[in-house]
Amino acid sequence: MSENTQSPAQDVLANLSRLLPDLESVYKDIHSHPELSMQENRTADIAADRLRAAGYEVTSGVGKTGVVGVLRNGDGPVVMLRADMDALPVREATDLPYASSITNTDPDGKSVPVMHACGHDMHTTWLIGATTLLAPSRGAWRGTLMPVFQPAEETGAGAQAMIDDGLFRRFPKPNVILGQHVMVGPSGVIGTRPGVITSAGDSFEIRMFGRGSHGSMPQSSIDPVVMAAATVLRLQTIVSRELAPTDAAVVTVGSLQAGTKENVIPDHAVIKLNVRTFDENVRKRVLDAIERIVNAEAEASRSPEKPQITPLDSYPLVKNDPEATKRVVDAFRSYFPVDRVEGTQPTTASEDFGSFGTEWGVPSVFWFVGGTDPETYAKARQSGTIADIPTNHNPRFAPVIHPTLETGVEALAAASLAWLSK
Repeated sequence: MSENTQSPAQDVLANLSRLLPDLESVYKDIHSHPELSMQENRTADIAADRLRAAGYEVTSGVGKTGVVGVLRNGDGPVVMLRADMDALPVREATDLPYASSITNTDPDGKSVPVMHACGHDMHTTWLIGATTLLAPSRGAWRGTLMPVFQPAEETGAGAQAMIDDGLFRRFPKPNVILGQHVMVGPSGVIGTRPGVITSAGDSFEIRMFGRGSHGSMPQSSIDPVVMAAATVLRLQTIVSRELAPTDAAVVTVGSLQAGTKENVIPDHAVIKLNVRTFDENVRKRVLDAIERIVNAEAEASRSPEKPQITPLDSYPLVKNDPEATKRVVDAFRSYFPVDRVEGTQPTTASEDFGSFGTEWGVPSVFWFVGGTDPETYAKARQSGTIADIPTNHNPRFAPVIHPTLETGVEALAAASLAWLSK
């Protein structure tokens, strides 16, 4: 804790060290038993059981597998704390003793390996820890605490599913919504900023149609492989040639599938692409350009059918309310040493956390917690190899447990008390 000021979180977090062994066990258990989006039944049960044991009113099954707790402690603000629970279809390659060996069935009916490759196991444990410590410390705060364990962040469907299931009418309207995410960065260091902190994200499947033929008779075909390849190359010019250098955007083609045999020209090709933007006008220009290029390349190839462009998922911009962000940062600086609270730049990662505040009309604040061994990060920074550290969604992504675990619990408690503290 900072030596210069007294934080209202000090008393609430006094028992954190005694709780840490239990939280570490919870974290390892959730990490070893990851669940895909909208399948987070076991994780949701753990969260719900912990909330009930701490005295919260608990509602399960919100948005299918989401969990909402409510702890009323007199008159005062309502603070919503959010953690996401789902894992990814990734085969873990960390070699940790608690690594996942789980496989599950994805929405297409395929058996896939599953891993907590984005840190949602840490997020869930953080929220369990903070809510466990805040409940018996009600003499230190007033108001209502509302922890929300959200499903399906990885598909961009979870926040909206909870909203569609009546989150806004079934539970108290918060005065502020708070959330956090573990990222590459020195463990124990927190970073945030006012304004945009994560990008908007849009994903699409594009199906382009041709005419199949024997590979030896290309004159009889309309080759969708060439059509799709030309489209992929042309899509790369959107950022490099249609946007100003000051306009940030990413257009990534992550999948191009066509055909089954080297001497058979297929009749269709499928492109899957992802777009990240930080400005709504830029987003519209990029999406319009994608549609224009896809249709133009199909027409240039004499496609017998107009391409099908199907949205896969969509994430809103996450914008931190400036006034609420200052309040959170002040709370962090009164609790943490000065070198553990930093400003950060917007990231091209995307989050559906922003849906809660935007659609509820409530200020929200989102921040990052470093999860990389500090010595490892310092050496990588000195050698210019930070890009080599496994990032979120990498099979080798593995936050160090300490001090990442306690930092996230402390941050949630300190930020909550910025509103709830007497």
